[in-house]
Amino acid sequence: MAEDGGQVVVSVVPGEDQPKDRFKKSQDVAFYRRQMQGPDIKHRALLDTLVLTEKGARVELQECDTQTKLLLLISSFKNDTVRISIDELQPIRARYRVQDVITAEPQCEQLRVEKQTKDSVTFTWSSGRHKISVWRFPFRLEILCEGEQLLTFNSKEKLWFEALQHPPSDSYPGSEDSPWKETFKTFVDIKANGPSSVGADVRLHGFSHLYGLPEHADSLQLKDTRDGEPYRLYNLDVFAYDLHSRLGLYGSVPLLVAHKPHRTLGVFWLNASETFVNINSSDSQDDQTPPVKRRRTQPLTDVHFLSESGVIDCMVLLGPSPQQVFRQYAQLTGTHPVFILPHSSNHVEVRLYVTLFFPAVSGFQALPPLFALGYHQCRWNYDSEADVKSVDAGFDLHHIPYDVIWLDIEHTDGKRYFTWDHVHFPDPAGLQRHLEKKKRKLVVINDPHIKADPDWPLFCEVRDGGHFVKDRGGEIYHGSCWPGKSCYLDFSNAATRAWYSKCFALQKYKGSTPSLFVWNDMNEPSVFDGPEQTMPKDAVHHGGWEHRELHNLYGFYQHMATVEGLMSRSGGSLRPFVLSRSFFAGSQRFGAVWTGDNVANWDYLKISIPMLLSLSVAGIMFCGADVGGFTQDPDPELLVRWYQTAALQPFFRGHSAKETNRREPWLFGEEVTDRIRTVIQQRYCLLPYWYTLFYQAHTSALLPIRPLWVQFPTEHTTFTVDHQYMIGGALLVSPVTDPGVQEVQLLLPGSAEVWYDVESSKAYSGGRMLSLPVTLDTVPMFQRGGSVVCRSTGSGSCTAEQQQLPLSLTVALNSQGAADGELYLDDGHSFSYRDRKSFCLRRFSLLSGRLLCRSATDDGSYHCDTTVRSVTILGVKRRPSAVTVLMSDGKETPVDFEFKQTSCQLTLNSLDLRVTVDWEIQITG
Repeated sequence: MAEDGGQVVVSVVPGEDQPKDRFKKSQDVAFYRRQMQGPDIKHRALLDTLVLTEKGARVELQECDTQTKLLLLISSFKNDTVRISIDELQPIRARYRVQDVITAEPQCEQLRVEKQTKDSVTFTWSSGRHKISVWRFPFRLEILCEGEQLLTFNSKEKLWFEALQHPPSDSYPGSEDSPWKETFKTFVDIKANGPSSVGADVRLHGFSHLYGLPEHADSLQLKDTRDGEPYRLYNLDVFAYDLHSRLGLYGSVPLLVAHKPHRTLGVFWLNASETFVNINSSDSQDDQTPPVKRRRTQPLTDVHFLSESGVIDCMVLLGPSPQQVFRQYAQLTGTHPVFILPHSSNHVEVRLYVTLFFPAVSGFQALPPLFALGYHQCRWNYDSEADVKSVDAGFDLHHIPYDVIWLDIEHTDGKRYFTWDHVHFPDPAGLQRHLEKKKRKLVVINDPHIKADPDWPLFCEVRDGGHFVKDRGGEIYHGSCWPGKSCYLDFSNAATRAWYSKCFALQKYKGSTPSLFVWNDMNEPSVFDGPEQTMPKDAVHHGGWEHRELHNLYGFYQHMATVEGLMSRSGGSLRPFVLSRSFFAGSQRFGAVWTGDNVANWDYLKISIPMLLSLSVAGIMFCGADVGGFTQDPDPELLVRWYQTAALQPFFRGHSAKETNRREPWLFGEEVTDRIRTVIQQRYCLLPYWYTLFYQAHTSALLPIRPLWVQFPTEHTTFTVDHQYMIGGALLVSPVTDPGVQEVQLLLPGSAEVWYDVESSKAYSGGRMLSLPVTLDTVPMFQRGGSVVCRSTGSGSCTAEQQQLPLSLTVALNSQGAADGELYLDDGHSFSYRDRKSFCLRRFSLLSGRLLCRSATDDGSYHCDTTVRSVTILGVKRRPSAVTVLMSDGKETPVDFEFKQTSCQLTLNSLDLRVTVDWEIQITG
């Protein structure tokens, strides 16, 4: 129940018992049934209509029965990406096209006709390595690389395109469903444009391992869907979601990544309406085939995309390596958006202002401020300023570092966002200053619903400005959420986003300071009394677009607007931090996401790993799961294991619901406190490495956490592993996610690799399974031979203190006795790294007994006093006779060292080497 003034609104509220059938299955969805059960529809390509343009090729398609014509556009981009777009040739009105996800027009290659007959035409471009063949009848499109078939579009003739229609006069009356009206439970969905769904299939040649399509609480590898539900992409508020399910959750990224040895391929289906994806692999139906014959048969995987509305806009990322696919996707979705002039009264787009204050960056994943990579402490709810200060003091008392404390909805005045509860939070600015003295931050929640209170000036301002979503009758749409009766901001409207952004200005948001950051929740959007607990599809947005067209973009747009607000607040000088529950392709530009309302049990801990790996593969790299589970109470062992696991994931936050027991790390006894303290301290020590990984993600789309197959793309044994993963290219981790475990089995990939146990320094050869004894203190982690990992020598009380500490280097030698690694440094909070090139990127490389510290780039200059205090080299076979430091000015200094023969470990202590200058360490015989 939710309060609404003096009334009580009965609604489905997260955290209460909810009926399991409140969400649709695929057979409950009319457009899915039509496409799956409908007639076989054949199309022909009218090759005599071919026109080549500077952006590609245009060819008309014709449906054979109805003679309806479609327009096929084929483009090739300079980054080895092919775009296949299909729209009506002459629609009665424009169909919805996703905006703001692809933020810059990709550079096109000029297509040329290589071969043409009456039955087909073949295009190529650039060097001619890739080819696209279009076949007349039945229409299909093939993409080849050096003669190898990679993908066939419309291989199974699933192309489906329902043309827009004028509504018949009798389309809505009556109780029976029709193509214009659909009923789910008591909810009636009126389709203003009639049935408008689209669909298509692609065949992936030689591929049987597919990944991506988040968000689902399921395995990393996508499964064949013939035995159950398709993968659903439809953003929903699902409390305590079912595990091993393909139903939609809070966010959607319609990117599928296919992998086989020596080639990776991506398929990006750019559509923001409800979407289903069916996957049928030839490997999964050949159980009766003799093994020898089965190996000779090339695997095939058919993927069928079905969307409720919009157009077909499908991009094929040609790789061929995993990293090239990730970069190709990031180049499409990863540049920063256009920002709105903060103080423009008419909310016009001012590109000059963008150029001056928010210049485009080369980044893909946003580079977070350093504090965002520290530990976050959250609860629904910390009750008062005194409660917050008590928890803050508790971390100091128990010597546990942390950076951010969070406030949920109860901090507001009656669930009115941008306000404070004057009784419990009478001096919010003072609270923030109290935290800021310790270099810590405060995050507050800000949801997309606005309490329908005509006595609240902010509500009146939104209403009078026309910033609310409308219902199908043209009136302001009302739904139920935390405040009770609520209205919903129309973030698809640039003017609404500009208005909302200005609400974060310090003079507008009373009680806020520059150290206040934001959490967007409930932005699927969640509507307690709506169909599937979300907004009706026939609600109307700016421009007359129905909600069905852009549902999956709603949270994306709020995330964008919030980031714009924090950017505007600082005049574009400081990096924002915004966490969002809902997301879409491109959300990586704005900040972090998390996996929503999980449960305090071992299965949810275990599933968090493949869920976060799937998000990472789909470009959403700054991601995490609530430590300990949002709902229910973890036992001490589960809590410790969850902290151990989450400390090895990008976004690290403890969070719990108000009905759970308090869960601060020191409330479970001294032994548990010690273990959690150790884990968080180790996270802070590793932050120089994490921050470097996020710089690499920002500039090169390298994944901070990555499945083993990404690092070892030719090794079949890695393709299905989703309980262990790589942190960058150097660290392999295998968190313990089962109770009472005394031994774990893990894969050490790469027959030519050397792996060093981080705890014992013991070396293991790769290409094998390893049985490793564990205790409750053990977190299995191995450093890859050939890598250098930078750590802080201590943790401090927060990232600002950790930044001032010296560094230690761990150099893990490979079988050739070599290693290298990088370290990125900047001020940790501003855009000076981008605007003034105020950063440094250093490379440490060891070869032939010489460890060099050198600049890794010609760009950038950053002054700091950070030094290397110690160096540990793993894999040293014999004791050296001498170790000497050689500075760039020619000065030589002998170094004391310690050598452990049993662990082949050489340690150099008491160093004082600045990382921003060149030096080398010579290790003699």
